[in-house]
Amino acid sequence: MGGVSRSGWLAALFAAVVAADQATKYAVAKLTDPGELRVLIPGLLNLTHTTNPGVAFGIFADGGAPWRAPLLICFSAAVMALIVWLLATDRAGGGLGRYGMTLILGGAAGNVLDRVLRQSVTDFIDFHLGAYHWYTFNVADSAIVAGAALVLFEMLRDWRHPHQERA
Repeated sequence: MGGVSRSGWLAALFAAVVAADQATKYAVAKLTDPGELRVLIPGLLNLTHTTNPGVAFGIFADGGAPWRAPLLICFSAAVMALIVWLLATDRAGGGLGRYGMTLILGGAAGNVLDRVLRQSVTDFIDFHLGAYHWYTFNVADSAIVAGAALVLFEMLRDWRHPHQERA
């Protein structure tokens, strides 16, 4: 008997990202009021319950255009379909690329689920260092950034060493 297949690990990673994202958003929604701020690590990390009807960095968040949520859902679904196709056809690169794409897919799915259910995405991780204050984000956003970093790392590694076999 063999171990878990590669696609099994990728499916488990996808499910873990979506589950962690939705569980943390549920907990924040149940345990805090919108706009509430709780200091976790003074001068570094807060929990701040916010919602973002737009996309990353608050783009498209202003205004109440009725087309915004359906457009963002359709765009995200198209990107997710492309990632699934890349993974299914083994075009997602080597090991790091496949895991990176799966993290991106899980993060996108978590945020799309919010848009479908609530027309906005729940954000709550509020990181700052001195005067530098990052945009509030969530587990799905973290998975997307980590996944993109893995894909980029693999691309740079392959560019610098084009004749090495991928893992």
